[in-house]
Amino acid sequence: MRPRLYAVLTIGALTACQNRPPGTTEEPPPSYGTPTLHVRGNQLVDATARPVRLRGVNRSGAEYACAQGWGIFDGRSDSASVAAIASWRANAVRVPLNETCWLGINGVAPAYSGDSYRRAIAAYVALLNRAGLVVILDLHWSAADTAKALSQAPMPNRDHSPEFWRQVAAAYKGNTSVIFDLFNEPFPDNNADTPEAWRCWRDGGSCRGVSFTAAGMQELVDAVRGTGATNVIMLGGVQYAARLSGWLASKPTDPLDNLVASWHVYNFSWCNTQPCWDSDAAPVAQQVPLVLGELGESDRGSAFVTALMDWMDARQGSYLAWVWNVWGQPLDLILSYDGTPTPYGQTFKARFGS
Repeated sequence: MRPRLYAVLTIGALTACQNRPPGTTEEPPPSYGTPTLHVRGNQLVDATARPVRLRGVNRSGAEYACAQGWGIFDGRSDSASVAAIASWRANAVRVPLNETCWLGINGVAPAYSGDSYRRAIAAYVALLNRAGLVVILDLHWSAADTAKALSQAPMPNRDHSPEFWRQVAAAYKGNTSVIFDLFNEPFPDNNADTPEAWRCWRDGGSCRGVSFTAAGMQELVDAVRGTGATNVIMLGGVQYAARLSGWLASKPTDPLDNLVASWHVYNFSWCNTQPCWDSDAAPVAQQVPLVLGELGESDRGSAFVTALMDWMDARQGSYLAWVWNVWGQPLDLILSYDGTPTPYGQTFKARFGS
């Protein structure tokens, strides 16, 4: 999901052997009771093999404020605002990131990139973990060559995305309460659900509908695992992660078999009907954990998200609502960062507390 997408639709370096980003150290594992996660069959489980279902929110901001040159987060990111998320009885927060800000390249202001950006993200991850919340770090905005990442791209790029994941994985490989969502919403082959789209998704390279050399999901999985990171990895499908038709056939090889299918569905997106859920997503959910990394409803109602959460609950799936921000838009979950819900947000607050 692009930030405010509804509005758009209608409105010194460490050495290479250390495998860590400059100016950072490996983040320690949490000691706050946050579950440490791995995949067992089609479930996420904790260190004692108990199943864990993620129910939480997306906290947008760190993917765009830095590149736009005015901050790192959009709205409060302090302990009180984190406590507000936890008060909904959520257990997970997805944090979208910006590739050029993390790497400190392509003209992003130093105050909001490189070491400054990485330290801010590390501090926020620590606050979330301290509150008992699993964190999903998501590569949301990226850009090839010398461009600043100012929007979503159809695929990750070979210029920077593998290095982004090497650095992120090296920083958080000691913390398996952090999940890596490798790329927000792929849309290769001119946003089609085709064999070529799924080939590009897995293998990258020269792809139809992509103006740069793409990094495929196998390459990004390899980049993460090459650091020694054992963290759970999420992989979204094509057509903005709404379609999973080719996910199982194109699933990358992971030596740890620790992969999760990420799915994004809105009332205005592709695959927004139950027949598609049954044909596309249900077979995937039988084989691997299924996480709705984003779901939402833009009509100020709740019937769509309620039906989708019911469908996921029947399959012991996980879901994270879009979006824990105060934008004055229909997809805002909250009226303020103290956690006061909008009517739309109240639907999720009630579900999380049930």
